[in-house]
Amino acid sequence: MDDQVTFVRPMGLADCDRVSEIRIHGWQHAYQGLMPQSYLDGLSIAADAERRRAWLAQGDGSVVNLVAERAGKVLGWAAYGPYRDGEVRTDGAELYALYVDPAHLGAGLGRALLAEAVERCSSYPRMYLWVLKGNAPARRFYERAGFRPDGAEEPFEAGGVSVPEVRYVREPSG
Repeated sequence: MDDQVTFVRPMGLADCDRVSEIRIHGWQHAYQGLMPQSYLDGLSIAADAERRRAWLAQGDGSVVNLVAERAGKVLGWAAYGPYRDGEVRTDGAELYALYVDPAHLGAGLGRALLAEAVERCSSYPRMYLWVLKGNAPARRFYERAGFRPDGAEEPFEAGGVSVPEVRYVREPSG
């Protein structure tokens, strides 16, 4: 079916509102029960879109934003770039974010975005990502794609609550 073909392309300014909608709804879906509900309910699509437009306009090109679309509709978003160890960039790559419209989970959009990001980062010696420790579905998704936890953990704060993240790594041969 033609509408089942996924196209992955660079994100543009015109995509910011839709990407923010996907990101906020993705957080509210994936992190329910992992973060305070009041924090998730307080997330603003409009504020996120405004920040996203500013970042995209001022970016130096080191962070790459991709969108996945079907039948002309953006249904997923991913961002990657150099791995950050604090404020220091290292020789690795990092998947900063990957979200799919919750109504389209399991349809291959996340796999398409991840495959494109991994391919584009194949010249790096390794690729990292951080995922909430309690987000079992996301952890399974990344493990199926060849990522493995490397033992690093760090706290993430959401609404005054510490939510631990674990680091995953993938070598180029995956």
